[in-house]
Amino acid sequence: MFDGYDSCSEDTSSSSSSEESEEEVAPLPSNLPIIKNNGQVYTYPDGKSGMATCEMCGMVGVRDAFYSKTKRFCSVSCSRSYSSNSKKASILARLQGKPPTKKAKVLQKQPLVAKLAAYAQYQATLQNQAKTKAVSMEGFSWGNYINSNSFIAAPVTCFKHAPMGTCWGDISENVRVEVPNTDCSLPTKVFWIAGIVKLAGYNALLRYEGFENDSGLDFWCNICGSDIHPVGWCAASGKPLVPPRTIQHKYTNWKAFLVKRLTGAKTLPPDFSQKVSESMQYPFKPCMRVEVVDKRHLCRTRVAVVESVIGGRLRLVYEESEDRTDDFWCHMHSPLIHHIGWSRSIGHRFKRSDITKKQDGHFDTPPHLFAKVKEVDQSGEWFKEGMKLEAIDPLNLSTICVATIRKVLADGFLMIGIDGSEAADGSDWFCYHATSPSIFPVGFCEINMIELTPPRGYTKLPFKWFDYLRETGSIAAPVKLFNKDVPNHGFRVGMKLEAVDLMEPRLICVATVTRIIHRLLRIHFDGWEEEYDQWVDCESPDLYPVGWCQLTGYQLQPPASQSSRENQSASSKQKKKAKSQQYKGHKKMTTLQLKEELLDGEDYNFLQGASDQESNGSANFYIKQEP
Repeated sequence: MFDGYDSCSEDTSSSSSSEESEEEVAPLPSNLPIIKNNGQVYTYPDGKSGMATCEMCGMVGVRDAFYSKTKRFCSVSCSRSYSSNSKKASILARLQGKPPTKKAKVLQKQPLVAKLAAYAQYQATLQNQAKTKAVSMEGFSWGNYINSNSFIAAPVTCFKHAPMGTCWGDISENVRVEVPNTDCSLPTKVFWIAGIVKLAGYNALLRYEGFENDSGLDFWCNICGSDIHPVGWCAASGKPLVPPRTIQHKYTNWKAFLVKRLTGAKTLPPDFSQKVSESMQYPFKPCMRVEVVDKRHLCRTRVAVVESVIGGRLRLVYEESEDRTDDFWCHMHSPLIHHIGWSRSIGHRFKRSDITKKQDGHFDTPPHLFAKVKEVDQSGEWFKEGMKLEAIDPLNLSTICVATIRKVLADGFLMIGIDGSEAADGSDWFCYHATSPSIFPVGFCEINMIELTPPRGYTKLPFKWFDYLRETGSIAAPVKLFNKDVPNHGFRVGMKLEAVDLMEPRLICVATVTRIIHRLLRIHFDGWEEEYDQWVDCESPDLYPVGWCQLTGYQLQPPASQSSRENQSASSKQKKKAKSQQYKGHKKMTTLQLKEELLDGEDYNFLQGASDQESNGSANFYIKQEP
């Protein structure tokens, strides 16, 4: 691990001085310790004659490499620009009746040394203004948000569909990495070793080695970024390790310090960057054709074309959209997209395109690229039309509603409607697979203390399933037909993440896990009211680790401010399905009463969650807890 530091030759004889001079990556200021790739510590010879500053652009470099006999400029371009800029600026100002610019004043009215100092200050002011502007444009910072509120973030391993989700390994606190040294005034990029102080998704809070308990220069960065390397990378790449300026005089033997600090320490795998790159390769490409749910009529699908792919998320444009603005965003593993011909194969409604032939360059996506659903046996006891269940309303994802199976399709797919809110023609039915984590057996909400939304217009409140089934002459779908799998997902209440707003799927927002019921997560969008919360499965491809947007280049929506909430609240509410006043709950029946009223013992064990489920995310889903 430390081949670049402790297995090198200790010979520092003058015979090797010429070779080491050739290895210099950049000119270095006086008295600055440098750890080169052979492990030795050097000090740049003192003396001002070796360095020069360009009087035009302010670049610092070796004097001998500068242009002209006076060595005032780093290039011919700077020399010519210096002599012409001041004249042009002054003439133009006089012609326009304007006073000379700051730059003209700097170049004209001061002696040479003063010119250099003033112009350097002027350039620094412009750079600071640019940095300030960039910071204001970036706005939200995950690092500041987490630090100031002592938040925790869901680990990358919770997101199997995300880059590195299945090969994150044991990256944790105290892992050492080599990163650019920003506490340095050198004109070239140099590196130093830092340790991970805190992890938040892909983001890591780093502290340079040598700062001990001093957090003054701690900084956040994305651990999958191109500037993060395992220890030993600088040695292999011939890059200098330069201690931060703040602590450069703290130790006289930096090599010995590093060897002591790094012995036994962990670092990133040597192929970490390669794994990151490989995990960000996606099989879906622009111009591929798919079948996707019609966002205006959930009961049917339409043909759409992949317009772009960002981090595995697809921007799909409906094929009939002439101006290419009628689009839909989803992940490539979303259950809402399918291969061409899927609808016909299972008996699902499909809107035929008016386009008689495929457009040039468009081609059907290979079927094997789509997410696979679990095979089911429909030959025995199975779901039937008219059976009742509970389902997440796809038009109001904060609610779980009383629902009915309206049609049984092939391959385990079901068409479901929300009781009391269905259109006469069934245009708002929606398709869920029998193994979908978004449908639940009768009684699931009651037992797990989740508010169940009764049918619209239903007046016998509080709602009771037993009475409702009797009144409607319906039967509950058998509990044993529902998905019983609960993975050890690793989510905890309070964890931060980045989540798609499924009511506006082009947006990815700062979010928090507020409840955990088995594999079901309640996602709250920071800064918004609870009515905008969404129920999402723990393996949903619409959830991402902190830092995913930065890694993939996708825009992250920060927590809403009070003003933005007020401005957007009215328009957002219009997008939700109109609901009657929802029942807010009543005194919970005892589990024994509900068990006797609805279920046998086996079904009860399936429905009931462990009492500590919301706090630890464990998978004790089917075991009845003894008092």
